[in-house]
Amino acid sequence: MVAMTPAPTFPLTLRVAGRRVLVVGGGHVATRRALALLEAGAVVVVVAPESEAAIVEAADAGRLTWHPRGYADGDLDGAWLVVTATGVPAVDDRVLADAEARQTWCVKGGDPERASAWVPAVARVDDVLVAVTAGRDPRRAANLRDGVAAAIEAGDLPLRRQRRAVGGDGRTDAPGDGNRGEGSGLGSVALVGGGPGDPGLITTLGRRLLAEADVVVVDRLAPRALLADLPEDLLVIDVGKTPDHHPVPQDAINALLVEHALAGRRVVRLKGGDPYVFGRGGEEAEACRAAGVPVAVVPGVTSAIAVPAAAGIPVTHRGLARGFTVLTAHDDVGSIPGGTDHTVVLLMGVSRLSETCAALVATGRPAATPVAVVEDGFGPRQRVTVGTLATIAARATELGVRPPAVTVVGDVVRLAPAWAAEAP
Repeated sequence: MVAMTPAPTFPLTLRVAGRRVLVVGGGHVATRRALALLEAGAVVVVVAPESEAAIVEAADAGRLTWHPRGYADGDLDGAWLVVTATGVPAVDDRVLADAEARQTWCVKGGDPERASAWVPAVARVDDVLVAVTAGRDPRRAANLRDGVAAAIEAGDLPLRRQRRAVGGDGRTDAPGDGNRGEGSGLGSVALVGGGPGDPGLITTLGRRLLAEADVVVVDRLAPRALLADLPEDLLVIDVGKTPDHHPVPQDAINALLVEHALAGRRVVRLKGGDPYVFGRGGEEAEACRAAGVPVAVVPGVTSAIAVPAAAGIPVTHRGLARGFTVLTAHDDVGSIPGGTDHTVVLLMGVSRLSETCAALVATGRPAATPVAVVEDGFGPRQRVTVGTLATIAARATELGVRPPAVTVVGDVVRLAPAWAAEAP
């Protein structure tokens, strides 16, 4: 026996909004199709003696029309598409035959071989529609769909737009190396927190926005390893700052974001940690809004909590610390609670560590309060140096501690493995 080769098909997407679509049947499959068609804006008419509650509720709400009877001549009048899923072969066959005679596309539940149209396994991720068919294996199609959708969500696929609509007449432009989206209308800015350095700690949304970006404005402490996976023609602008050295001032960074967004580009401002935890993200968001540029904030894993955690230090712990304060060494440390059961997390404080410790002691903290300095948390040179308010500055100088580093002050430091191994 010679195996029959399935007839070739031509995949396409239908715009059903405002168009009459007939659904014959009121069971689970018919209900699922009817609700999906409603979401697509179709004018849905259901014909079935009985229907599931969702159909009845939609009809009562005026979202669709339900005729509580069997299929009859004339039901296909004016229909652009028909879905039949009654579970009764004779009825479904009749609907299919009528649809063929009227040159109306027909989705036939349970019988894809004879249908003239099929419904694929579908997922939507923002403006990307994933539709998968896999022969006669719907579970395989669903698994493939889920895999592709997950890769899109994670930013593992090339998501950057190549053509963008310019106007209502359907014209598009195709941004290349030279224009990067000029003429495409207003762009956008996303302030993305990349976490404390490990590329695996960026959020899924942040990773996806990177994959879609035309321009990335990147900080020194952002997870730069992620840039290696982006297209070579992506415009990357390095505005990294080091302690006491800011080659690109904040006003200039704000202007860069606005400039590229107004030129129609998707801009990602990639930061270390969280954009709103001493990242000046609030100022950047204000600048974008003042210029009429859409701006979104994607939270990140803040180093204030994550870096101590990398060293085995929780910022709160039952019986040891009921709260914590995050400061930079530039702030007035004398204004925070003075007990050792209130954790202090200091960012950007290596160069002023001696003065900060002295100020904490002067405002009531015992000189024996445990302190840990965690360098390059989650990075290749992560190192933990422990001591007390009385000794940590000298130890840090002796060992050559350098930024980036997070300092933790309080009893929770005793939980760190480094404290057990090296405590004074």
